[in-house]
Amino acid sequence: MNTVNIKINGYSYTMKHGITILDASFETMKFQREYLQQPIPTLYYLKGVVDVDDSGVCVVEVDGKLVNASTTRIHEGMEIQTRSEAVMGARREALAKILAIHNKSCVYCMRSTQCELQNLLHEYGFTDEEELPMSSIQPLDLSSVVLVRDNNKCIRCKRCVNVCAKVQAVSAIAATGTGLDTSIEPASPKGLAAASCVNCGQCVAVCPVGALTEKLQWELVKEAIADPDKFVVVQVAPAVRAALGESFEFPVGVDTEGRIAGALRRLGFDKVFDTKVAADLTIIEEANELVERVKNHGVLPMLTSCCPGWVKYAEHFYPDMLDNLSTCKSPHTMFGALIKSWYAEKMGIPKEKIVTVSVMPCTAKKFEITRPDECGAGVPDVDYVITTNELGKMLKDAEIQLEAISPSERFDEPLGDGTGAGVIFGVTGGVMEAALRTAVEKLTGKPLEKLEFVDVRGMNGIKEAAYELNGTTVKVAVASGLANANALLTRIKNGEADYQFVEVMACPGGCVNGGGQPHQLAAMRALQDIPAMRAAALYRSDDRSAVRKSHDNPALNKIYAEYIGEPGGETAHKLFHTSYIMR
Repeated sequence: MNTVNIKINGYSYTMKHGITILDASFETMKFQREYLQQPIPTLYYLKGVVDVDDSGVCVVEVDGKLVNASTTRIHEGMEIQTRSEAVMGARREALAKILAIHNKSCVYCMRSTQCELQNLLHEYGFTDEEELPMSSIQPLDLSSVVLVRDNNKCIRCKRCVNVCAKVQAVSAIAATGTGLDTSIEPASPKGLAAASCVNCGQCVAVCPVGALTEKLQWELVKEAIADPDKFVVVQVAPAVRAALGESFEFPVGVDTEGRIAGALRRLGFDKVFDTKVAADLTIIEEANELVERVKNHGVLPMLTSCCPGWVKYAEHFYPDMLDNLSTCKSPHTMFGALIKSWYAEKMGIPKEKIVTVSVMPCTAKKFEITRPDECGAGVPDVDYVITTNELGKMLKDAEIQLEAISPSERFDEPLGDGTGAGVIFGVTGGVMEAALRTAVEKLTGKPLEKLEFVDVRGMNGIKEAAYELNGTTVKVAVASGLANANALLTRIKNGEADYQFVEVMACPGGCVNGGGQPHQLAAMRALQDIPAMRAAALYRSDDRSAVRKSHDNPALNKIYAEYIGEPGGETAHKLFHTSYIMR
């Protein structure tokens, strides 16, 4: 590898030849000695999505000239100043221009304290700037049931535009104009809801400010908890436990499962359950459906249906393949249907008095609960969805500190103890692996000697594998990120690929990287594989689980025997299966 010697703020470094000054600064962040870490601020940059930061804050001084650190490449002997008087002045000037057209209501902004612009303004000494005149305030785009778009806070970085087009192949948001005169608008003049938005929330995840946020439901949840006539049940998705700690300054990838259960009790929920039980339920139904399709020459490949962002994408862009979609609902809506049927009868509680709340890493779940055919027990399966971010806000509002709660607390029984297969649902490839653990045993009639299907693990956008089962080759594929899904489905439609089972997750890396997860700065995303670190927490949980196959979940087996009957049977179809529409 060719290297060059450079200096940053007087310190000498040996770096790979040809990288940008910004990349070099990221390399210095890996040094343990704090004085050697030389960060350069970024505001528009997002690794792999927006590689050029033209905000004006990503400047440094080289040989007495100001240059853009994201576009200027290093060479032998280069001397770089990242904090010179000229650099600091230029950055303040750039920030002032951005701030002049920015709504400054930080106190009321959901992204306050997690805002990349706010962090820079504090660092560069902005304290008392004039508010935007009311004549300049644009109305909010509230057309979506999932997202709120506030152009008064937009800094024209185009991260949302690029992630929607490049990573998700949707292009629901577009940009016109240049610089601070750029206009960021939905593809439809009627608002985001009228565009082909799939509600995945990746635009929310990458927005450096509060211009795009999830539509909040936590105040409605608090009202339900306070209503003595309501019995409020909460469930928590697997990916939440791998990320909530970040909102409380835990390191990335710390599993806070027990602490979450305790925190939710302190919030006043009547019952606190674990969605990984419903993930097991989904696998039992989905694996049964796959086996039936394989044996009876049904429509193949079967495509997973537990990701509502992916389902809506298919309805928009692949309506001719809707018969390939599994009819299984997603885990949290299956869980809601189970609570308002079997559990309501078991506990003697009228289903109309039960309020079901889902804590999800996903913004699209908010849309999913408004879909038709999501009322298995004759009432809505799920009443409210709050994201991981919202739960963090809710806990802080109630002055509940996650770190003060014992990690040994547990979810309530009988719906609080899922399997290892259920917990890995939160990572790309996890649904496939969990389904294979069950489907392979059903197809072969033999117990698996090795439960790990490593071929479908990892953060690659597309993964493929083939397994020999009783003389039949079962080919599978996994895609995360809708641009990858689009590429894979194009190959299938063109006859270039032949699979029996395909898993699709809208968000790159799966639910661990969902649009409702805690925000991470662009610099952190450049330095660390955040989704992989969160995913590792779920795989560790699977490894230490006493039961690791969904069909071995004793609580669910009892419920099937006493109430549901056979997987795929009449009761199961009524409660746990759904339908799709062409959009």
